[in-house]
Amino acid sequence: MPQEKKILDVRNEIDAIDNQILGLLKKRIECARSIGKLKDATKRAKWDPQREREIYARILQENDGVFPEKSLLSIFHEIITSCRLSQKKVEVAYLGPEATFTHLAGVEYFGQSASYKPMESIDEVFREVEKGRTRYGIVPVENSIEGAVFSTLDSFMKYNIKICGEIQLPITHNLVCRSGNMEDIQTVASHAQPLAQCREWLKKNLPGVPTLPVFSTSAAAQMAANNPNIGAIASSLAIKTYELQVVVKGIEDYQGNTTRFLVIGRKSPSRSGHDKTSLLIGLLNRPGALNEVLTVLSSKNINLAKIESRPVKGKQWKYLFFVDMHGHMEDPVIAEGCEILQRKSSYYEWLGSYPRADNGD
Repeated sequence: MPQEKKILDVRNEIDAIDNQILGLLKKRIECARSIGKLKDATKRAKWDPQREREIYARILQENDGVFPEKSLLSIFHEIITSCRLSQKKVEVAYLGPEATFTHLAGVEYFGQSASYKPMESIDEVFREVEKGRTRYGIVPVENSIEGAVFSTLDSFMKYNIKICGEIQLPITHNLVCRSGNMEDIQTVASHAQPLAQCREWLKKNLPGVPTLPVFSTSAAAQMAANNPNIGAIASSLAIKTYELQVVVKGIEDYQGNTTRFLVIGRKSPSRSGHDKTSLLIGLLNRPGALNEVLTVLSSKNINLAKIESRPVKGKQWKYLFFVDMHGHMEDPVIAEGCEILQRKSSYYEWLGSYPRADNGD
């Protein structure tokens, strides 16, 4: 009996702490709304990535390792995004359907409070943002195993948008079904890429069970929800969305599979101090043109993160290069380097400067 009283006392203390947290959260969101009104009056951007980075750094320092850091950052990410979105509801277009990895990346970046709008193609995501029908879009740009997503790169050549941010999402493939029992699975459905990335595991653990390629991991999850004999390879978000049970986690043949997603909008954010700048350039038709570009970056001590070429549609043997470098266009060295690049290029377009993913490069 005394033990039960102690448990009750501690639970009452937890309830009191929860009420304090709730009260402080309500105060915080009111402060965020006040800042939003002040920024409206001065025409300042509502998103200040440098300020957010400072908050995360201060919280980690104050925590002193007591609360698990990953969970702490996740909690404050949701608090910060919810408060920012309270200033103005944000709608995000993404490569659908619901519960795909792109949808999951959007939730990881913008939080649960944003409104998400699924699109049927990457091209449509770009069009929605350019036309102003949604404020942001999120699209995959490269995968650590499969390489570049060419439809995203090609869309940058068609639409007038800016890159606003990036997120790198570890891709973990889960085998799921309604019951959670492997013996109930008579067919495994998923998008062709996850099926290929889990081929050896499926061959070893489900020999003789046929696979069924479908439009998306989300479509496979929906099929599994409707049929007890179908298993799906799906995202963690699809599991929650369609109320499925996990049979086995992490069935991919190669660990470390990561996809980089870009957040696109009409305007890039201000300098955060931990940024990346992306360009689209065409080279002059002369020997050593690419070497000239690389020499400019090297002479300015600018760190080149990525360079990728894509053919120009309708112009045989003409290519444009996508260039990612560390730094922001507001940094003097980046501005000077890009000014020189512009003079040395047959085509030049600044695609944006934005905060680098924390787990990046």
